[in-house]
Amino acid sequence: MNNEHPEAADDWLIDDSAEVSGGKLQAPWRLLIVDDEPDVHRVTQLALRGIEYKGRGLELLSAYSGEEGFALLRDQPDIALTLLDVVMETDDAGLRLVRRVREELDNQLVRIVLRTGQPGQAPEQEVIVAYDINDYKAKTELTLQKLYTTVISSLRAYESLLAIERSRQGLSKILEGSANLYQMHSLREFASGVLAQIGAILDVGTHGILCVRRGAGSGSVALQVLGATGSFAEMAQHDELDEEHPAYPLMLQAIETRQSLYAYPNEVLYIPTQTHHEFLLYFTPPWPLTEVDKDLLEVFCSRIASAFDNLHHHLQMTRAQEATVVALADLAEYRDCDTGDHVLRVERWTARTAKRMAERGDYPEQLTRRFLELVGMASILHDVGKVATPDLVLFKPGVHDDSQREVMRRHASIGAAILQRSARMVEGQSYLSIGAEIAAGHHEHYDGNGYPGGLKGEEIPLAARIVAVVDVFDALMHRRPYKEPWSLADSLDYIRTRSGKQFDPKVVAAFLEVVGADYAED
Repeated sequence: MNNEHPEAADDWLIDDSAEVSGGKLQAPWRLLIVDDEPDVHRVTQLALRGIEYKGRGLELLSAYSGEEGFALLRDQPDIALTLLDVVMETDDAGLRLVRRVREELDNQLVRIVLRTGQPGQAPEQEVIVAYDINDYKAKTELTLQKLYTTVISSLRAYESLLAIERSRQGLSKILEGSANLYQMHSLREFASGVLAQIGAILDVGTHGILCVRRGAGSGSVALQVLGATGSFAEMAQHDELDEEHPAYPLMLQAIETRQSLYAYPNEVLYIPTQTHHEFLLYFTPPWPLTEVDKDLLEVFCSRIASAFDNLHHHLQMTRAQEATVVALADLAEYRDCDTGDHVLRVERWTARTAKRMAERGDYPEQLTRRFLELVGMASILHDVGKVATPDLVLFKPGVHDDSQREVMRRHASIGAAILQRSARMVEGQSYLSIGAEIAAGHHEHYDGNGYPGGLKGEEIPLAARIVAVVDVFDALMHRRPYKEPWSLADSLDYIRTRSGKQFDPKVVAAFLEVVGADYAED
């Protein structure tokens, strides 16, 4: 055996650049020669000169020991075929490398062809049975034609295995990505998820634009931009896709044909939904899509459509719930014209205060994303119980006597009862369940001196503690039948002095920050 390491000049490529087929970049197949004899490398390189398979040339890598071969296979997992000598630094160096590749690297894709100049050292039948190899050849029998046949058949097998593996990985990513899409709560979030998953399925950082055409069949071709990534990121700031943009005519073509358009480097996925929306995803992958890629993307498109329909129905139900909440609040406010936009201001201040508390790290177990989504809208139901308060009491311009005060206070319990009955029809947290907590608890005091239950501290639901501050502040700032509006300074002073007594100190702190920032902007 000749263990002399060859000069770097001997480590050359049959094809040192990617093939161009039909104007499309094609990466060469990568082959690794592992042999301690430089002459074997030279002969193999000469024998394989100019060979192509499916329009792709060969890139040859060289290693001169089992350890060198292992390092290359570890660092470059896209090697398709290894022509491996058995006897190198040890009598079984090649066999040991086979085991390490299959077991240590868990690389089941690379095709391994053993070549030996000393067949007696490793009997063919024993090796074929004991080692996961694809062929076993004596160097003397590898004529030019047989070497060609061995290489092409190995590449064909590698290509098939790679397609199966890509399909498996792609389907796994589709299932995982689709599950994430079903958890999206807005169209923008949905768009971001779709673009991210396309990149994951293709295993590239995709540059893309996702648009939607509402009301398919209406004749309108306005394409609303939902999201954009990569070199198209600035398009996310646009409401509609400009007709001058290169993607626009391609999307129109996909709409007209009602099918995806694959025209590398410009690809358009056409995704119709049952809710009469048409999604169009324009993206520019770095290389032409394989048939496996296209099949995976078509599967993902069907999942996108289902996920969007689910999101659409979710949003519609949410809007229906919000409409119901607004109707209930309007019913309570209809009789109380002096309160004006009180409930809308309460909604705004409540949502902003809750968000600020979450940013401060207050009550992290309660200030969940779901709570933050619901609490603002739920707050407008705080006085819904006033529908049962007699006009004589509700509109009295002066101070209530004891009996009238008792009647007035009943609105908290009445509102809670109304909302609790409705909330039981909805599973989990909802506008109604949080609204019921607010209605019942927004007149409770942090020190236990409030009504109707005399609850204290964190016995009072968090949503009610937030609305308690917001409701009093807004009442102080605006005219009521029994009082003139207070100044901002006096109103804030009152809130501060009641911290720890009437109000939760953490709520007060967050509220003062929000109000301070808001009035500073004004």
